[in-house]
Amino acid sequence: MRKSKPKKRVILPDPKYNDTMVTKFVNNLMLQGKKSLAFEIFYDAIDVVSEKSGEEGLDVWKKALTNVTPSVEVRSRRIGGATFQIPTEIRPSRKLSIGMKNLIGFARKRHEKSMAQKLAGEILSAYKEEGSAFKRKEDTHRMADANKAFSHFRV
Repeated sequence: MRKSKPKKRVILPDPKYNDTMVTKFVNNLMLQGKKSLAFEIFYDAIDVVSEKSGEEGLDVWKKALTNVTPSVEVRSRRIGGATFQIPTEIRPSRKLSIGMKNLIGFARKRHEKSMAQKLAGEILSAYKEEGSAFKRKEDTHRMADANKAFSHFRV
């Protein structure tokens, strides 16, 4: 590559829990630059989670996030006129990003009153290893497992 790699931006920890992972999650949750509203939604969701589960809300969220984070994915690669789905390992930063986006995306599709309640519901179901975000991870792993035969085409 001719150009140098861009510098990684420094992400500041959130004010309540002093955790950078929370800030990354809130940045993904945020719409139209409304960060304070995104923080409000996240903190409300964590409060609901700790109320319903009886455990520390942030710990439940972290466990839920690890439950929905995939470790492999399939990539399309064209070889001799045929397109193969090749299973590949995911780098750690992308793993986390995919997990967060799946959790938020499926929370938005839920049918509950507020976004905080939707997010809390999705976090709780991911914590129990059920729900749409967890199902997405399972499907990704299943697809990678089914295409294991093509792993020798890996780049």
